[in-house]
Amino acid sequence: MSLEELYGTMGVSPAVLAYGEAVLDSLRVRFAAIDQVAEYNQAKVLQAMQVNRVGASCFAATTGYGYDDVGRNTLEKVYADCFHTEAALVRPQITCGTHALAVALSANLRPGDELLSPVGRPYDTLEEVIGIRPSQCSLKEYGVSYRQVDLLADGTFDYDGIRAAIGPKTKLITIQRSKGYATRPTFSVEQIGKLIAFCKECKPDVLCMVDNCYGEFVETIEPSDVGADMIVGSLIKNPGGGLAPIGGYICGTTECVERCAYRLSAPGLGQEVGANLGIMPAFYQGFFLAPTVVSGALKGAIFAANLYERLGFPVVPNGTESRHDIIQAVELGSEAAMIAFCKGIQEAAPVDSFATPLPWDMPGYDDPVIMAAGAFVQGSSIELSADGPIRPPYAVYFQGGLTWYHAKLGILLSLQELCNANLVDLEKLHKITADLQAQFR
Repeated sequence: MSLEELYGTMGVSPAVLAYGEAVLDSLRVRFAAIDQVAEYNQAKVLQAMQVNRVGASCFAATTGYGYDDVGRNTLEKVYADCFHTEAALVRPQITCGTHALAVALSANLRPGDELLSPVGRPYDTLEEVIGIRPSQCSLKEYGVSYRQVDLLADGTFDYDGIRAAIGPKTKLITIQRSKGYATRPTFSVEQIGKLIAFCKECKPDVLCMVDNCYGEFVETIEPSDVGADMIVGSLIKNPGGGLAPIGGYICGTTECVERCAYRLSAPGLGQEVGANLGIMPAFYQGFFLAPTVVSGALKGAIFAANLYERLGFPVVPNGTESRHDIIQAVELGSEAAMIAFCKGIQEAAPVDSFATPLPWDMPGYDDPVIMAAGAFVQGSSIELSADGPIRPPYAVYFQGGLTWYHAKLGILLSLQELCNANLVDLEKLHKITADLQAQFR
């Protein structure tokens, strides 16, 4: 059976496959550049593991208090070395990215302090953490005020507005690297570095924290290389490599990380407690595989951007822009199109491929959210997934894929479902295919 025949049994028509292959022909050089970044990052991770003498003893399970956990302590040194920080907190007790961010913020902000976002409104689930939307135990409830400076119309930083917003009470500046459920650009590490330098020029003692979710290993440097006091992320995203079943990390200065450890466990206990519960092999191996997994997800995002942009759908980033995270936003224009797209992604899943994703109310979100996520780890967005809130411009956010080939199949099936629902102009698809074949073959 040929690949075309095999894909046909999985629901991909010859027309959609031909279109996909024609788009791929235009991306070969770009994909080679992604492989070079992955090779660099792979060497960086490997070196950190070798320098810190990772051995078989690091994989032993601990329970109870977890005192003197060699594997846990060594892993945190590996993260700190790889991300070039003084210290790291990497724990299964951190349940998700939002939890990691909540720990970092609540540990380093005191009553009377002000939190500033110079990149506009934060990701939906952080609104209740901060208190933008009322919630028990929010920062606002504990006397921390909040201020934000919206981005300019072109998606760049409003430096005049930021300078005016930084005041005597401003203690911590939070910078969200990725777009979240917004159609603004994702920021490069270089852009983040310039923003951090500007903020510290305005107030030298201000802390700068970067929500690094979805951005790890997309570039050869991280925000911690350009002045961030803390970078924060989830292990069921990029750095877990698809193997970590839970967890989060906070890397940064010794003082900031120590405070985070006291907040995560208890004052006086800090990093000394927290058993690994036998999941150290997954944490280590996932981190080792992460650069390669991220490169596959990045290829999938670029493929999706080019596939849909050529058909007339607005995409963020566009098909030619430089990439700084693994998320691809596609504005589909209707709820029906979002459902069709997510149906195709779910059909490509190794787990629950038979399920049909539908919009539903999720904790932490104001709007119903549709989510395609047939993953080995529940909610793992380094695995093939797509989701988005049901609200204009009806954008779906595609990310992940443990291998490039899986990401490719998912994107082809998402387009196939749009074709099946008569939401894509087939004549236009055939014409673009012919034009690309003439240009690149």
